[in-house]
Amino acid sequence: MDDAKPVNSAVTAIMLTNTSTTAAFPLSPVWEIFSGPRYKKHSSSFPESTKFLHSLVKQKLGDTRLHQTLTNVVIPTFDINHLQPIIFSSYRVKEKPTLDALLSDICIGTSAAPTYLPAHYFKTQDNKGNVKDFNLIDGGVAANNPTLVAMGEVSKAIINGNSDFFPIKPIDYGRFLVISLGTGSPKAEEKYNAAEAAKWGVLGWLTSEGSTPLVDVFTQASGDMVDFHLSVVFKALHSDKYLRIQDDGLSGDVSSVDIATKKNLDELVKVGEGLLKKRVSRVNLETGMFQPFAQETNEEALKRFATILSRERHRRHSRTPQGKAGGFYQNGVKN
Repeated sequence: MDDAKPVNSAVTAIMLTNTSTTAAFPLSPVWEIFSGPRYKKHSSSFPESTKFLHSLVKQKLGDTRLHQTLTNVVIPTFDINHLQPIIFSSYRVKEKPTLDALLSDICIGTSAAPTYLPAHYFKTQDNKGNVKDFNLIDGGVAANNPTLVAMGEVSKAIINGNSDFFPIKPIDYGRFLVISLGTGSPKAEEKYNAAEAAKWGVLGWLTSEGSTPLVDVFTQASGDMVDFHLSVVFKALHSDKYLRIQDDGLSGDVSSVDIATKKNLDELVKVGEGLLKKRVSRVNLETGMFQPFAQETNEEALKRFATILSRERHRRHSRTPQGKAGGFYQNGVKN
């Protein structure tokens, strides 16, 4: 793997998204979502949608397994059979070989959002013949904001004396550099209220004005709690090494999970480009909204962080016996 290269650059990844998602997420009749996931394997309206998505993921990732990633990663999922989170971590593979699944299976599993995509089943077998079954759905159920999960994996690696990291004192978060990238939220839109929700039954909580309120509530709550926690911790440490980039002002189609028209995808690109020019913000713990707190823009902060990471990567690469340059880059976490 020493001569391995990334499958895609950031630019080509965006191009792939723009050319593939319309086929993967076609518009569906409302009535069909009551008989299964919106994008199920067998549907009268779009029988090929899930099949296309799965085949695309498998085509791009091939036979690559978790231990073969170019850098260490942390991918949370949730196993509905055991009702517990399953964390696919590069470091855990060494102690739990049954976690060394195909990346395609892991990605399909962690993207299987309830009511949108079908749960994904697969199994692995290690060299001793031990078999592990997985019944996975979206990792966002367990960790919609996986920053703390990644930091936990780094901390365990340090405790276990991994050569990629220098020893640190317990809860020494000041040594962490964290970049957390959100995917946007419609929080400012305030599209739900108690008077309306009081009339909802099961169907109302599952679908309202093109959204899924129940999913929105759980994912926003879990994601915000992580951000609240880390904002307080890093503020208490007088550290500027936590950067959260999130747009909480999305509304309409751009705030949807699955509207994959070319127009909407182009709008999302514009939102991302505009977010780079905005000042670095932190969540207001009273209102839950993001407010600018520095003169530095997100773009400038990312360049500063990238310089720090690049220098650290080269330094660690020169001394690590592994070929991954040490550390984690999931959600930007780096010790």
